[in-house]
Amino acid sequence: MYRKDYILRMLEMLMEMIAAIMGYIKKGELKQASVALEYTYQTLLKEDASFFQAIPVDELTNKLIQEHNYTNSHLQILSELFYAEAEIQFATGNKEKCLELYKKSVLLFDFIENTSKSYSIDGQSKKSLILERINQIEQNR
Repeated sequence: MYRKDYILRMLEMLMEMIAAIMGYIKKGELKQASVALEYTYQTLLKEDASFFQAIPVDELTNKLIQEHNYTNSHLQILSELFYAEAEIQFATGNKEKCLELYKKSVLLFDFIENTSKSYSIDGQSKKSLILERINQIEQNR
């Protein structure tokens, strides 16, 4: 029971932090958004963003699960952080970087969906939003 409560608290904290990051982005306060994002990586995953950025898309889930013992809960957190980071990169005009981050986020959402015993409407809608953004960026290349 303790583990389940801890995970729920982590996910609630994540959603609050993501909301704050998105608020900074909407206000154009991208530096504050980046600082909040890095803090969130450190607080919830105990690694900085560059650690996760360095992992190639095709190795992402295997490396995190096999080498670092990540759970679906960790991957869910990471998928949300990749999404937030992609939004920051999109706002700065760095289309290539945001495309990579969106793809990593979708990959993790897919993995969680395929390995989880529960269905998430929020995850599906977020995934659809990301796929639309990916299509938009790829069409404008």
